[in-house]
Amino acid sequence: MKEYLAKEIRNVVILGHMGSGKTSLAESFLYVSKAITKKGEVERKNTVSDWLPEEQYRLTTLSTSLIPLEWKNYKLNVLDTPGSEEFVGEHENVLHVVNSAVILLDATKGVEVGTERVWNEASKRNLPTILFVNKMDKENVKVDRILESIKNTFGQKAIPLCWPLGGENNFQGFFNIINKKEYRISGDTTVEGDLSGEALDKYDELYEKVVEAVAETSEELLEKFFGGEELTQEELNEGLRTGVLSGDIIPIVFGSAVKNVGVHELLNMMNTFLPSPLDGAPKTGINPKTGDKVTRLPDENAPFSGYVFKTIIDPFLGTMNLFYVASGNTKGLSDAYWANKDQVIKIGQFVTLMGKTQISVDVLHAGDIGVALKMDLETGSTFCDRKDQVLFDEVAIPTPIIYVAIGAKTKQDEDKISNALQRLNIEDPSFEIKRNPETSQLLIGGQGMTHIGYILDKMKNMYRVDVDIMEPKIVYRETIRKVGSAQGRHKKQSGGAGQFGDVWIRFEPIPEGFEFASEVVGGAVPKNFFPAVEKGLIETLEHGPLAGFPVIGVRAVLYDGSYHPVDSNEISFKLAASLAFKEACKTIRPTILEPIMEVEVTVKDDYVGDIMGDMNKRRGQVLGIEPRPGGRQVVFAQVPEAEIIKYATDLKAMTQGSGHFTRKFVRYEEVPEQLIAKIVEEYKKQ
Repeated sequence: MKEYLAKEIRNVVILGHMGSGKTSLAESFLYVSKAITKKGEVERKNTVSDWLPEEQYRLTTLSTSLIPLEWKNYKLNVLDTPGSEEFVGEHENVLHVVNSAVILLDATKGVEVGTERVWNEASKRNLPTILFVNKMDKENVKVDRILESIKNTFGQKAIPLCWPLGGENNFQGFFNIINKKEYRISGDTTVEGDLSGEALDKYDELYEKVVEAVAETSEELLEKFFGGEELTQEELNEGLRTGVLSGDIIPIVFGSAVKNVGVHELLNMMNTFLPSPLDGAPKTGINPKTGDKVTRLPDENAPFSGYVFKTIIDPFLGTMNLFYVASGNTKGLSDAYWANKDQVIKIGQFVTLMGKTQISVDVLHAGDIGVALKMDLETGSTFCDRKDQVLFDEVAIPTPIIYVAIGAKTKQDEDKISNALQRLNIEDPSFEIKRNPETSQLLIGGQGMTHIGYILDKMKNMYRVDVDIMEPKIVYRETIRKVGSAQGRHKKQSGGAGQFGDVWIRFEPIPEGFEFASEVVGGAVPKNFFPAVEKGLIETLEHGPLAGFPVIGVRAVLYDGSYHPVDSNEISFKLAASLAFKEACKTIRPTILEPIMEVEVTVKDDYVGDIMGDMNKRRGQVLGIEPRPGGRQVVFAQVPEAEIIKYATDLKAMTQGSGHFTRKFVRYEEVPEQLIAKIVEEYKKQ
C-alpha cells in the first residue's frame, strides 16, 4: 500500500442497526476496490472483517475491524463496528478518531432503534454523514416508506443523490442525480447508461431538490439559484461538500452491498464529500510535565504523536494496537514517550490491518490510521516524540450496568481466570473485573449479557478457561434501630493467671459508620483497656446477628465496668465487648440494610409512563424527569440493587431495545420488614 498524506485520507466509521449489512458493505468495498478477488459472506463465515471465532459463531460483528481501501488516489480507512448497543466501548473509542460516518439502513425496515442511536452519537460529534439504504434487492421494499422514516429521524437535510430504478420487488439499479447517469444491474455489478424511462420522469423533481439544498450553502449560489441560472457540475459538487461538512446535507444512496449495487457511487461520494483529517477538529490534550493545554493538528511537519483507540491481543499474531496519527509521521522513529505511563518505549513495527491480515507500510503520515506491533501499549494510550510531549484526552467509557458472578469449572482453571481476564480487559476496558471480599465472588460487569457472553466465550476460545455463571450476591449491611445497653462480662480461671473483663456499653443508632466513645468515670475501666474494647466491637460488628452481614450505623459508648488488677488483660476486654453487643441485640432491634442505586434511564417519550410504573413496582422512587433532544426523556430514580440485577434485559424488552441506563451506588437503606426473613434464610443457606 502506498503512502498517503492527510488531504488524501478519509477516516470513516460504518454504523447501523444490527443486521443492516455493515460487514457485507465492508466486504463489497474490498471487492469493488480490488483489494480482494473473491467476496466472503457473513453466513459462510469467511468475511475479512468478522474474523474472530466468536463473530463467526454468532454471525454478527462483536469487535471493530480496520478495512483500509485505495479508491481513485484516496485512502479510505473504514472501520466496521458492532451493531449492538452493548459494545458502546467500541463505538466511543472509534468515534474519537474518525472524521465521518456512513450509516446503513435495511431497506425492508427503514429507520430502526439502532439507526436512531448511532445517528444521535454521530450528530453529537458533528460527524458528516452519508446514508446508505441497503438491501434494496429484497422483497416488500417501499421507497416512500423508507424516505418517510428517514425524514422523521434525520430531517429535511437528508436528500437522495441517487434514486432506485424498478418498482417494489423489482430493484433494477439506480440513477445518479448529479451526473445524470443510470446504473442497471448486470450480474454482480452495474452497467452505466443515459437516463431513460422512469428515470427521466423522476429526474427533474429530484434534481431541483438537490440544487435547492446546494444553493442554501452559500449566498453566491443562492443568488444564482433565485436568478434562474444553472449551477455548474463543479458548483454542485463544491456546494454538496460544503453542506455535508457542515451537517446541512446528508446524502442518501440506494443499493445492495451483496450485489455491489450503489457501492461505487458510495465510494465516490466518500472521496468527494466526506472530510479529510485536515477538515476535522484538532486533537487536544495536555503537556504531562507542566499540565498546559496542547493542541495537535494533523500536520506532517509537526512532532509525532499517536493515540491508541483499540488493542487486539491474539495468541498467534501478538499484541496489535490500532492508533490514529495525530501529528507528524512514523518515519525514523526508534523510540517514543508513553505519556500515560511516563516511560520511554522501543518502537516495534508499523503496519496496517485488513481484518486480521497485516499489510506492510513504509511510513504513516499525520491523519492516517495504522497498527503498532510488539509495543506494550493499550487502549487509551498516547505515545509521542520524547522531546515534544503530549497526553491526549482519553475516552470516557460508561460504567457497567449488569454484573454476573463467575467461577472456574475445574480446579486447574482457577489460577488461569485472573490472568485471562486481565488480558481481555486490556483489549476491552469497557468491562469491569472485581472480587467481592464479602461474598468471595468474582464479578464481571458489562453493558449487557451479549457483551459479557462475548468476553466469556473469548476467554474460553483464546485462553482455554471455561467458567460457570451465577447470579451476584447482594452486599447487604446490618444496623440497629433502638438505643440499648448491656453488660459484657468475661471471666475465666484456669490454674495460673486468669482472665477478667467487665464492661457496660450503650449502643445508639447513627446515620452511618461506627463510632466509639467513653463516659467511664472513676477508673472503673482503666484507659489502657479502651482500645481493646473498641477493637473487640469492631471485630464483632464484621458479622451481624441476623445473617452475618457487616454492621454499620452504630455508636458504642463505654460507660461503666470493672477490672481485676491481676487477671484483666486486653483479650479479656475484647471478649467482654463482644458479649455486650450480643446481649444488647435483644433490645436494640437489629435490621438489614440494602444498597440503593441511583439510575438514569433514557427512553423515548412514549415509554416514560411505563418506566415510572415499573420503577414503583421495583420499590424505586422517581426523583424527576428531564427532556433530551430527539424526543427522549431521562428518568432519574433511586431503586434497591436487588430489584435491578437484570434491569438491562428488562429495559430492552420494555422499550423495544431503544432505552438505556446508567447506575451508581448512593447509600444503604432499611429493608422492608416483610423481606428480612427471606434474605436471612437465603444467606444462612449459603
